[in-house]
Amino acid sequence: MRQTAVSELVRSRRLLTGYFAGLGVVMAVWGARMPAIQNAAEVTTGGLALVLLAAALGMVAGLQAGGRLARPARLPALLTGGGIALAACLAVLGLCSSLASLLAAAFVFGVAHGILDVAANAAAVRCQDVHGRPIMGRLHASYSLGALLGAALAAATAHTSHTVLFTTVAACAAAATGATARLTRTVASPAHEPVHHGAAPDSDEREGLSRRRLWLLGALAAATLLGEGTAADWAAVHLHGLGATAAVGAAAYALYSAAMATGRLTADQLIARFGAPTVVRTGAVLAALGLTLGMAGSTITFALLGWTAFGLGLSVTIPSLITAAGAGGPRAVATVAVTGYVGLLAGPALIGALAAVTTLSTALLLPALLAAAVAVLAHRALEKPTP
Repeated sequence: MRQTAVSELVRSRRLLTGYFAGLGVVMAVWGARMPAIQNAAEVTTGGLALVLLAAALGMVAGLQAGGRLARPARLPALLTGGGIALAACLAVLGLCSSLASLLAAAFVFGVAHGILDVAANAAAVRCQDVHGRPIMGRLHASYSLGALLGAALAAATAHTSHTVLFTTVAACAAAATGATARLTRTVASPAHEPVHHGAAPDSDEREGLSRRRLWLLGALAAATLLGEGTAADWAAVHLHGLGATAAVGAAAYALYSAAMATGRLTADQLIARFGAPTVVRTGAVLAALGLTLGMAGSTITFALLGWTAFGLGLSVTIPSLITAAGAGGPRAVATVAVTGYVGLLAGPALIGALAAVTTLSTALLLPALLAAAVAVLAHRALEKPTP
């Protein structure tokens, strides 16, 4: 019986690794071929901004819906349904030829993304509970590695129609989801049930999570994802302002992403040894100091090192925050994700506004300050409450 439980646990972990990696591939392919989507539908920059807004609004709606729906018994259906829906939406996005069709498809794409995100993270928390040691870092690292693979795939097929690329990736994702549909049952099986004390298995309050702590976790997620959004949209611009070539500018975000993936691959071992609060605080200090020195150095070398340190330092934060939110169940996970996503969306625009009245290097100190705030508040947010 014990061997069966261990076998189910291993299958669940591998299955979730595939879901996180696949989600990274799909999102990277969608983002990397955005210019082709814009040209095919003949939309302006303003129109494309509306499409991205529709996807963001859809994701928020999906996260909220996922939080309400993601009970243990429903996780298999949400994983399978969300995966197939996301793949189908990607294929449809490749066929859109007007702004109206893009807006509708992008919104549904965002909804599917949000539902799948909550389901995958809720299932990951359950799997980690039973596993008895941290595994969230590696699961989130698989998303980062999937995103790198998706970006590489999009670059390698740059001269291929985005419709062909989207359809091919969607077909592969849907086929993989369908083929593993039966395996998703393990994430809701009795052998995969965490131990509860005085609470029903489907309860949203498995360990207890106060509203104040929940919103603190959300605020730290917003601060962290503001930094991630800033790196994605402003790292290359920052390097260009220092006189770097386009290739070197692109390398800034590549180094940031590689450092984040590396940090997440090692996060579980560090957290198991030192505890999440200490690891997150140390990482946040590294991120704050690294980005600050990168801005103060005013050289290409310092900037590249700064963005690399920033990615490495932030890498452990979101997996740890999601793990902590899991104490309150799927709704708490969704709340933290939605709040964090606000930071991801607002961050690049806020940096641009600050840069307009100061300088870009000065504006980029904001993510460094927020990383310092994460360092200060990490223990309060992540320390498990004493009984």
